[in-house]
Amino acid sequence: MSPEDNNLLKRLLATFKIEAQEHVESIASGLVGLENASAPGTQADLLETTFRSAHSLKGAARTVNETDIATLCQPLESVFAALKRSDIEPTPELFDLLHRVVDMLVTLLRFLDPNPPAGARPPVAGLVNSLQAALQKAPLPKPRAPEEKPPEVAAVSTPDVAVRDMADTVRVATERLDAVLLQSEELLSAKLASAQYATKLKQLQLQSSEWKKKWAKLRGDVRILRHSLEGKKNGNGNGNGGGLQASPQLARVTEFLDWNQGFVEAMESELITLGATAEHDQRSVGTMVDNLLDEMKKVVVQPFSTLLDVFPRFVRELSREQGKEVDLVMRGGGIEIDRRILERMKDPLIHLVRNCIDHGIEAPALRAQKGKPPRAKITIGISPRDGGNVEIMVSDDGAGIDAGKVRESALKAGILTPEKAETLGDGETLLLACETGISTSPIITDISGRGLGLAIVKEKTEKLNGTLAIESKPGRGTTFRIILPLTLARFRGIVIRVGEHLFVLPTSNVERVLRIAKEEVRTVGNRETISFDGEAMSLARLGDVLALARKTAADGAPDFLPAVVLTSAGQRIAFAVDEILNEQEVLVKTLPKQLGNVRNLSGATILGTGRVVPILNVPDLMKSAVEASESGIGAPIMQAQAVGTARKSLLVAEDSITSRTLLKNILENAGYDVETAVDGADAFTKLRGRDFALVVSDVDMPRMNGFGLTSKIRADKKFADLPVILVTALDSREDREHGIDVGASAYIVKSSFDQSNLLEVIQRLI
Repeated sequence: MSPEDNNLLKRLLATFKIEAQEHVESIASGLVGLENASAPGTQADLLETTFRSAHSLKGAARTVNETDIATLCQPLESVFAALKRSDIEPTPELFDLLHRVVDMLVTLLRFLDPNPPAGARPPVAGLVNSLQAALQKAPLPKPRAPEEKPPEVAAVSTPDVAVRDMADTVRVATERLDAVLLQSEELLSAKLASAQYATKLKQLQLQSSEWKKKWAKLRGDVRILRHSLEGKKNGNGNGNGGGLQASPQLARVTEFLDWNQGFVEAMESELITLGATAEHDQRSVGTMVDNLLDEMKKVVVQPFSTLLDVFPRFVRELSREQGKEVDLVMRGGGIEIDRRILERMKDPLIHLVRNCIDHGIEAPALRAQKGKPPRAKITIGISPRDGGNVEIMVSDDGAGIDAGKVRESALKAGILTPEKAETLGDGETLLLACETGISTSPIITDISGRGLGLAIVKEKTEKLNGTLAIESKPGRGTTFRIILPLTLARFRGIVIRVGEHLFVLPTSNVERVLRIAKEEVRTVGNRETISFDGEAMSLARLGDVLALARKTAADGAPDFLPAVVLTSAGQRIAFAVDEILNEQEVLVKTLPKQLGNVRNLSGATILGTGRVVPILNVPDLMKSAVEASESGIGAPIMQAQAVGTARKSLLVAEDSITSRTLLKNILENAGYDVETAVDGADAFTKLRGRDFALVVSDVDMPRMNGFGLTSKIRADKKFADLPVILVTALDSREDREHGIDVGASAYIVKSSFDQSNLLEVIQRLI
């Protein structure tokens, strides 16, 4: 086969796989629907859909020489045709066979992946024989009249339908759509910058107004001065020496003041014109960007049904394996959400449904003893929420979660102390089930019992800036509620300041903004509290929670303290800040891998001024605040330099601007003086210009990578003892050994990167 033909075949196979997956999903969901459908009309529609999907899949497979799939689809199509004619009975055994056929089709499609499974393709002959045996139970078809068309002829019109559908739709790779979406989202920065320019022009107009006020006060004095000078010039002075003496210098001053008045007034007029133009441009750009992003959002959003379609079959198979009878009810599948969120929530929802079947729902006999119907019910409901959020609700009518068992498991795992256990209510206790290693199952199976399922649900939810809540009633069932944003890229955020640092808090997690008087702060034990809505609420200093160096104000503590009340998973904590700046639309920049595990951070954004600002992770923040208060921390947790001592200088070499900026912020917050370099060559140049106590370097950089930089540092006698930390994604044994060979003092893999780990290594080396 020529290279051109080989490339064509690869493209055809890639297109076929996408089409085949759609057909297989249609067949799978159709089978589940047929088992549960009771109305004859519904059954006929489902049979028609599955029959057409099998027929189309067979034809597509033949065009790309996928003989196994085509061979399997031939008797599968015949079975659906027989079911349409009512020639065979839709028995449970037949449905089990058809589901096995679907499983085989899914397996065969996996062999079309770029990295196919190891081993040979499984044979399809056994399933083909089973399908043919099922067909043999059908009566012989009646002979057709010569003028009657065969069944296949009825499908002649389908190409017209396909052509019409293809005229209205275009198949585009998701990677390309994501790339276009990301570029469109970048325009939000232009919108914010436009607003920033308009604001700056308004401020300049205010400054010119201030000049006019001051000039108005001096205008009379200047007029008197000018008249006096003109009188001296014309010889009208009294000669007693008490007046002003005419001089060229004073004349030039008065001339300049006259010119200055005209110049400033002309500049003010120009500023007014520019300000009006900037406001018009801001509105135009803002409208265009908003419309473009809204349209792009419609392109990349998908209905929840695309995620929920897999669950009917999943529930059927798992409940049959467990010997349980379960009905699945799904609502709100038409609600649309960012496709990226759907992809990331698939595993958490599978974990929740698996837990419902394995842990929550009882066996039919036990349900009968409790007076419950033998068939249990699992409900998955999707509903919109205020603030651009959506709620995913997963509930069952099973046994519920035993809070006492959760408490015992947490005590056994060391996550909970006996003293703390006595103060926890059932609601707080249930959330402990989301901690790693906590399980109420007495045994570990291949389905559950390891204490990881709910931990994964919580972790995935929080990474999407969502919240998880659990409600359970013993003997009546459990409900999981997940609140998620509709999009990953944008949200409304509040910009706050702590010291010299700016941060963004998602508005959806901010319940209220407060000004707290000093006398309103009370200390209970080792915790600061305030009264909020008639109840005591914990107050945390955001700078202390984030381990920022605390600076004592020259004029003492302020009379009023700005604070934000944050909520997450039913918990509320007030965080004191130095200033609340504004609320604005925020474009989220995901953190690079080496910063993915940094606690309290969920991303970064770029303000209209061009400044990179971290976005705080509210669930992490609240957890850190609780831990800080329990340990009695009232001062910064990590402060590398004591007040009054010289700040040690560090050099950070990183080619990614986002990674470089955030690493710089982390190290500066820990008390270091940080200079950055864009690659190894730039770093070595800066090393020659000033003294540094330590170098933190990425490995994969242009011009000179981290290995080359370390080698060059070690080759120079002046830097022979300079500590070098390599932070890299290269985690193979060879790469680690290479780092040691070139003289690195420490080698931190990005996948296991942690802020405290990096700071600990730095403190140990210097």
